[in-house]
Amino acid sequence: MLSNLYIKNIALIEECDIQFDNKVNILSGETGSGKSVILDSINFVLGSKSDKSMIRHGCSEATVRATFNIENNQTVKAVLADIDIDLDDDCILISRRLTLDGKSSIRLNGFPVTVGMLKTVSAVLVDVHGQSEHFFLLNEANQLTVIDKLCGESLSVQKSELCLLLQEKKDCLNKIASIGGNEQERAQRLDLLSYQINEIESANVKIGEIEELKARKRIIDNSERVINALGAASSALSGDACCVDLLQAARRQLSSISDLSNDYSELCARLENAYIELDDITDTLSELLDNSGFDSQEAIIVEERLSLYKSLIKKYGFDEEEILKFYDDAKQKYSTLNNSEDELLKLNTRIETLDKEILDLSKRITTQRKKACESFCFEVVEQLKTLNIPNARFSVDFDTVDDANLITKNGADKIRFMFSANKGEPAKPLNKVISGGEMSRLMLAVKTVLKTVNEISTYIFDEIDVGISGVTAKSVADKFISIADSTQIIAVSHLPQVCASATSQFLISKSDNEISTVTSVKKLNRDERINELVRLTGSIFTDAAKSHADELLKQFNN
Repeated sequence: MLSNLYIKNIALIEECDIQFDNKVNILSGETGSGKSVILDSINFVLGSKSDKSMIRHGCSEATVRATFNIENNQTVKAVLADIDIDLDDDCILISRRLTLDGKSSIRLNGFPVTVGMLKTVSAVLVDVHGQSEHFFLLNEANQLTVIDKLCGESLSVQKSELCLLLQEKKDCLNKIASIGGNEQERAQRLDLLSYQINEIESANVKIGEIEELKARKRIIDNSERVINALGAASSALSGDACCVDLLQAARRQLSSISDLSNDYSELCARLENAYIELDDITDTLSELLDNSGFDSQEAIIVEERLSLYKSLIKKYGFDEEEILKFYDDAKQKYSTLNNSEDELLKLNTRIETLDKEILDLSKRITTQRKKACESFCFEVVEQLKTLNIPNARFSVDFDTVDDANLITKNGADKIRFMFSANKGEPAKPLNKVISGGEMSRLMLAVKTVLKTVNEISTYIFDEIDVGISGVTAKSVADKFISIADSTQIIAVSHLPQVCASATSQFLISKSDNEISTVTSVKKLNRDERINELVRLTGSIFTDAAKSHADELLKQFNN
């Protein structure tokens, strides 16, 4: 329940702090006094679209804080746990600030949260219904949830069984996928694997070959440079007056005096070693030159081989090792698929059985839902009759699939609430109902029937009494009291009967000071409530009018 609402610098409200009780809270006041501002502030702190025009003139920012007691609301606690919000006690504090530059900041129990996260929480915390507000029961997914709650524990057990069947079917399908799918898919997979295996086998992949081919291609591409360089080097070493001959002559000269000094002998030995090395280089150059002939056929072979590797790399891996690993894996998969016929048959047989069980269970769920809808719709229509909609029709349309592959954890049904307020008019989906007054009364009727089922802890109504008076007004008040046994009510009303039913009544008024207009909120004591009821009845403030107002309060034990 909403226990406290703090508003600062919203529209004409400079600052106010409202303490709500857990029963019926009614806001009343003159038209234009600012009652809707209170509800706008609640919508704002619950995550509705922000607009800087909300900020009080002359102020740079606006703030709204709302404190909720969620002691008995396990649904809200579960949502908070899902978004990792710590809960120190059974209260949550939502704070939202809006600045003139349009920036909005939101905190939930001190943690910064997004609008989306806030709406996730507020969707299971408060129902706000106004002339154009989103409403919990307008969402068809929520409508199905409501009907399922009406069905009770027996349906919960059946839905749990359905979830187990769906999970087993999913596991079977995953196993089938892992062994190639159905017979057609498996055959296609085997053909593909066979092609891949044969392609890699025929390529005769060798580790390291790509680099060898690239090196050979570089030489082939530069064959003219290679031949010229090898020839010039060979001529310099072994041609006429070449360096080998000159080195040999120098060695002979030093040899003739090597016996005269160790220095000469050592130098001669060094020249001998140099000669031997240079002579070997000369032979190697001659051999390379003899083998340096290149033909076009070799170039074609190298190019084709590199092109083949390029194609393999695109398909199977970035080098020879990856290609060979893919080859080994493909052979293993081929062997598994080729020997999986028996397992595939077992899985497909089990899926056929599961589909039948899923369909049968879904039909039982549908039957139980339809049975619950019959009494639910009857009770809603009866409630609407007391709310001055005597010709109301309310029903639940079912859209049920008969394909096991389309059934979800919620069963085979999609439903929508259908409503018509007037004789001869066709019933329409709830979210197509246009009249705000009819919508308010319909929702009040639905909420009265669902008061022990819906886990929402606070209902908020704006202008619930549009087009209502007399006996119908008393009926609205009685329904508020009935709902408030389990759910907090916060409503704006102009009806004396509804205001008299409140356990807490607040007067919203507007006054002018020297420089501005200010809206204020005051919780009324009993005497003040009598005066407000007299005003609402349009009576003159006489003793008789006050006595009538007093009697009205007593009707509701106030």
